[in-house]
Amino acid sequence: MSRRRRFRFNLDILREEYLSYYAGAARWVVVRAFEGETVRFPASFLREFVSEDGVHGLFEMVVDDDDKLVSLKRLSP
Repeated sequence: MSRRRRFRFNLDILREEYLSYYAGAARWVVVRAFEGETVRFPASFLREFVSEDGVHGLFEMVVDDDDKLVSLKRLSP
């Protein structure tokens, strides 16, 4: 049986900081989820959420049994 895990976390990444991810200087985003676990995922997954101000908001990430990303969505700005 497949068991998906959900992680919720806030992100506040300024535009200038995100540019370092985009340029490849930093490949991974590491956050502490509300559930207490540290979560790491490729910065490229945030591209659709980048605005002129950067990346901000409450996010939810779902992973499968192998810790592969199933979905990432912004719940609120």
